[in-house]
Amino acid sequence: MPADAARPHDVADLVAEAAAQSPDKLAVVEAGGRSLTWAELDDEVDRVAGGLGAAGIVAGYRVLLASGNRLEFVTTYLGVLRAQAVAVPVNPRATAGELARVIADSGSRLVVADADTVPAVREAVDLVAQALSDGAGEVDAELVARAVVPRVVVIGAAPAPGEGSYDELSAGPRRPVPPLQDPEKLAALLYTSGTSGRPRAAMLTHRALLANVEQVAQVQPPMIHADDVVLGVLPLFHVYGLNAVLGGVLRTRAKLVLVDRFDPQGTLDLIEDQACSVVPVAPAVFAHWQGVDQLEERLGPVRLMLSGSAPLSPELVEGFTGRTGIPVHQGYGLTEASPVVTSTLCSERLQPGSVGAALPGIGLRLVDEAGGAPAGEDPGEIQISGANLFSGYWPDGTGGPDADGWWSTGDVGFLDASGDLFLVDRLKDVVIVSGFNVYPVEVEDVIREVAGVTEAAVIGVEDAVTGEAVVAYVRAPGADPVATEDAVRLHCAQRLARFKQPSRVEVVDDLPLTVTGKVQKGRLRGLERRRTMGLLE
Repeated sequence: MPADAARPHDVADLVAEAAAQSPDKLAVVEAGGRSLTWAELDDEVDRVAGGLGAAGIVAGYRVLLASGNRLEFVTTYLGVLRAQAVAVPVNPRATAGELARVIADSGSRLVVADADTVPAVREAVDLVAQALSDGAGEVDAELVARAVVPRVVVIGAAPAPGEGSYDELSAGPRRPVPPLQDPEKLAALLYTSGTSGRPRAAMLTHRALLANVEQVAQVQPPMIHADDVVLGVLPLFHVYGLNAVLGGVLRTRAKLVLVDRFDPQGTLDLIEDQACSVVPVAPAVFAHWQGVDQLEERLGPVRLMLSGSAPLSPELVEGFTGRTGIPVHQGYGLTEASPVVTSTLCSERLQPGSVGAALPGIGLRLVDEAGGAPAGEDPGEIQISGANLFSGYWPDGTGGPDADGWWSTGDVGFLDASGDLFLVDRLKDVVIVSGFNVYPVEVEDVIREVAGVTEAAVIGVEDAVTGEAVVAYVRAPGADPVATEDAVRLHCAQRLARFKQPSRVEVVDDLPLTVTGKVQKGRLRGLERRRTMGLLE
């Protein structure tokens, strides 16, 4: 057998390897008690892959996953990869309109939903069908050309007429799929902003996903050991949970404990009950735990906290580690990088404010406005290279790495003499709420749909719990401000997932504009800083 044939070619191959070598070891456990060994997981993934083929899903077809953190998400995602179809994970709390746009844009032919998400999924499918029929509704015209009306498969609830069930999908015999021959095949579409400020799907190949799993595995000391119990509270639809956590567990054959959502007390109970030793979280978790009694005792099994997806303040890290004695290691990553780029585990020493040094196999450099290297430790735009990079944005691959393999992130930082990266700013206006990206353009477009609203500008402001919060400045000439605020809040609640909704709506007479008519968001951020300092009511 050629040496290359024994090496994993995609993330799903890691499951088969673990099943062959540790068949009876627990692989994934739900907070409610359900579990799968590595052999059971591999068997279920094979069955799902076979069921997808029997349902008409062939290589390259897109399958949308709308589910919380549960066993069936893991088996379906890996089954899609093994079938060489394309996984499209989405926020299970997305609204029907948001889901409809992703279904249409991705051209998904199958949607796998659980009991909580299926009502919105059904409404979304109806919106897509309506758009294909008469062009009306919430689906943009340019997306309809890629759209099909997908079949719905339901997890844990009775399917409606014309739908299928997960039990049926996974009920057939194992149907081996030929090994992946081309690692450049598309594996997943993960929605992010790109450079336009509107949600677009990053095209992640099997090569990119597996490369980042391997890059993380080369970090010393290791993030995850084979005997670790890893908390799976980060949502699996997010690249951090999907590839950094799940992918890392598959690679190291640790045990993953799935929990569907974070609860300050409940999550601590689970950490104690399951003896979780590695706890990857979003930065907001540290703020939630600040006032918890006996925190150090309740985190007794934990040897390592990992934080990513948004900056974490040095003060929070210092306070947490000083109280608990548990090291917190941070990283910098992006969906387009599958996602991990740097880690403080790669640093020569821990430094306040640093997000660490580049992982093995990842290139990192800064460029100034002229495209050259900044002087000394001056800031510059962060560019990265490596096998973990995406292949551009769906559907045509635009915006990907350049001919030399470098990709401009849109983030600004500086590198110190030791190679540690410090983030300074973002060129993009993206707001990060509890680790999730909110794109102001998307929120502004929704607000402008409200009757009477003529202009809207959305910015992010600091928030002690969520890192940042969304604030909307709205102009509605002649309208009652209170009624306008209420109408904006109600419409956003109907059209946007909760984390995208404005925490505050400011109805103003005028917005500050440039001479070309563009809103001066810097001035709005200045107003917010003055408000924080108590200089504004």
